[in-house]
Amino acid sequence: MLVREVMSTVVLTIGPAHTLRQAAALMSARRVGAAVVYDPDAGGIGILTERDVLVSLGLGQDPDTERAHAHTTTDVVFAAPSWTVEEAAGAMAHGGFRHLIVLDHDEPAGIVSVRDIIRCWAPERSRPQAPAVIA
Repeated sequence: MLVREVMSTVVLTIGPAHTLRQAAALMSARRVGAAVVYDPDAGGIGILTERDVLVSLGLGQDPDTERAHAHTTTDVVFAAPSWTVEEAAGAMAHGGFRHLIVLDHDEPAGIVSVRDIIRCWAPERSRPQAPAVIA
């Protein structure tokens, strides 16, 4: 199975000047765990994840004054739509992260997450079965 078949094509893109509160509100509204941060002054494309927001909050930083650029990962590993799911999972495991921005012709085409990979590997959900009663 290929990344293009499992990736989310909902790509939330924010600017580097967004506050962490604004980023969190947008991520929450779109039900995504990461935002692509486009910052041409800092090298182009980065990623801000829900974990980045939590780390900042845990440090006691103010989400209304902290800007996305200060918390964005800019040393990003990108996936291609033609990668296999196994390649994407390997990159995530090796890098210790849960999201990959998928680039197609140098443009964000989607994001693949650990959740997307689990969904393709896990068996379809079936009706829950009643627990066996042992007499």
